[in-house]
Amino acid sequence: MELPKVGSIGEYIRDQRTQAKISLRQLASQAGVSNPYLSQIERGLRKPSAEILNQIAKGLRISSQALYVQAGLIEEREPDSDVLAAIRVDRTLTERQRQVLTDIYESFRKENRAEAPPEAEQSAETARSEPEPREVDAVPVEEAATSSPNGRIQPESKEG
Repeated sequence: MELPKVGSIGEYIRDQRTQAKISLRQLASQAGVSNPYLSQIERGLRKPSAEILNQIAKGLRISSQALYVQAGLIEEREPDSDVLAAIRVDRTLTERQRQVLTDIYESFRKENRAEAPPEAEQSAETARSEPEPREVDAVPVEEAATSSPNGRIQPESKEG
């Protein structure tokens, strides 16, 4: 795994700070770090620790995980599915069986992501495939009923 360049986290923090319209001094104060140290981080001269990143994330009101990913401390990944969790906890499977099932499942997911149409196309296709609503209360003409003078409903006769 290649380490990210030190400046990338600083650039990211600077971008987040400017988008939030917070001055360098304000963020330094909110994060509990010195103004010169934060400036060095933003310019790519220093690489902050996970603890400092956590403090900066709180000051920016963003996810600390986003900063960890940007700093290369953790890898960004999809959350585990229930299927993978079930495979991991099933004690009737051997370790080899768990690995094979996981590999097969992940290969299916990868294949489906590659074949899936973009969301715009998919929603248009879904709209086309839905059946048109039918009127439920429609009554055929020959079975229509009429009111009699006494208020009771009587079927029309089919004389013709």
